[in-house]
Amino acid sequence: MLIVMNQKATAEEIDSVVKVIESKGYTARAIPGGERVSIGILHNQGPVDGSLFLGLPGVKDVIPITKPYKLVSREFKSEDTVVPVGEISIGNGQFTIIAGPCAVESEHQALTIARHVKQAGAQLFRGGAFKPRTSPYSFHGLGEEGLKILAKVRDATGLPIVTEVMDCETFDLVEAYADVIQIGTRNMQNFSLLRRAGRAQKPILIKRGMAATIDEWLMAAEYIMEGGNNQVILCERGVRTFVHHSRNTLDLSAVPAVCKESHLPIIIDPSHAAGRRDQVIPLSRAAIAVEAHGLMVEVHNAPEKALSDGAQSLYPYQFERLCRQVRSIFGVIQNGKSNLKIAASG
Repeated sequence: MLIVMNQKATAEEIDSVVKVIESKGYTARAIPGGERVSIGILHNQGPVDGSLFLGLPGVKDVIPITKPYKLVSREFKSEDTVVPVGEISIGNGQFTIIAGPCAVESEHQALTIARHVKQAGAQLFRGGAFKPRTSPYSFHGLGEEGLKILAKVRDATGLPIVTEVMDCETFDLVEAYADVIQIGTRNMQNFSLLRRAGRAQKPILIKRGMAATIDEWLMAAEYIMEGGNNQVILCERGVRTFVHHSRNTLDLSAVPAVCKESHLPIIIDPSHAAGRRDQVIPLSRAAIAVEAHGLMVEVHNAPEKALSDGAQSLYPYQFERLCRQVRSIFGVIQNGKSNLKIAASG
């Protein structure tokens, strides 16, 4: 349930409502909005009697929440969430490009790629220090040494760092180095990891599980937000189907569906969806056309020698082309929206 306060509700009136909620054994979560404060009720085991709150001073309305997820839903918060990362903002009309290799292999490799992608237009650098791999014999990353290299990349280029966390044991270490902490598809329902992410002080980028429904994905994000971390970014990376022409099937319909159901920003990972280099740019164009808030693309200066996912990594010159094309599409969409507003106001 969501309790909507009057626009001029005082701090004392808001605090009074919170105390009533907590006296019933529920958890109160204040949500500052553009014009007024709302208060969400969490941890109720069944329906909440709204009449308990309607007569309280400062209360404007009581709205039942019909979704299994609460904090991530638009019923709970109607305004789009914007996640700040340094000087970059992800969400709400912004368009963000994250790029870099699947795995950090060396300082030279990471710095070379970072300089290329920054020049082409990337705003954040991605690179795995800890890598979840299907085979136990594959390259699993450099660990803390990889994190130290990522820190050097940030110092040298100014690009904030996105990197994946694998487990609770290494979470503190990753959090100390990363600007954005990624939870990968295989860990989307690792609930102990999600709860730890809820206590993190850094934004969390959570990928959709390869066989997860949108509701399951949003419930995973709910775990993080319930823990107190509201800085959540969703990432669609393709789902497992029966096709053979790509590694996974990119679910572009997830973007408008998520934007309808949730206020959280959503970006697309075309690299893992495709698994093949020649599909990455077309899927990136399509992602912008359905109004995703950004892309996370794998780029490698020598993909034929990459220790992880070289087949889906773009060469730097291909990434430059991608940036030009998707920014052109983004510009057309924004101009179209502006023209619609002008026509409507006229």
